Amino acid sequence: MIKARRLFKSFIYAFRGLGRVLREEQNLQIQFGTAILAVFLGFYFSIQRIEWIILILVIGVVFLMEIINSAVERVTDVLKPRINGYVKEIKDIMAAAVMLASLIAVILGLIIFLPHIFKLMK
Repeated sequence: MIKARRLFKSFIYAFRGLGRVLREEQNLQIQFGTAILAVFLGFYFSIQRIEWIILILVIGVVFLMEIINSAVERVTDVLKPRINGYVKEIKDIMAAAVMLASLIAVILGLIIFLPHIFKLMK
């Protein structure tokens, strides 16, 4: 059975974690600002339903990758004294995952928004 108090606490912990990562991670702040801009452009250009789905999906994937990256960095920092040879490699691999997710998001954003921008320029 679902306990309302326990469920409520889990949401508090989740929002606390989200707040912390938003305050402390500069890249997530930049990604958040970019996401706000993309959503604004989506409304401005009245993009299609499928474009909204793609836009929200890629924004979510980039946020998730950045949050996972932050968590992995913290774990590796705790383990650093014992297995320091792998810490840099692990962090580099996670940074690459975030970079690829961001690059894919940029490409899809361009595919969605460039036709609308070109129409404005005509």
